[in-house]
Amino acid sequence: MNSLARLGRALQAAFTDPRAIGLIAFTFAIISGASVFYHYVEKWGWLDSVYFSVMTISTVGYGDFSPETIAGKVFTIGYVIVGLGVFVAMATAVADAILAQRQSDHDTRD
Repeated sequence: MNSLARLGRALQAAFTDPRAIGLIAFTFAIISGASVFYHYVEKWGWLDSVYFSVMTISTVGYGDFSPETIAGKVFTIGYVIVGLGVFVAMATAVADAILAQRQSDHDTRD
């Protein structure tokens, strides 16, 4: 149970860190914008649009969807270039906050 409590404190630290919060919000804004684009330009449903946006920005890319329009293909190129950097920065900020909390917990036990 102690490990769960430490994990909870670490996640709380990550979600109260201003840098992490800003990058999380920006990542969700990019995903939301891309989802709206795919919904209207590619004529995909909302769930498919969000699914594709998340799979693409996280580089999972199962390949079950791909843009068919020229606009969709061009947009996706930019989305991947910008979105990947933002996604990695967000993941790094969250990990940094978790590790800082873990170090803080370790320091207070000594």
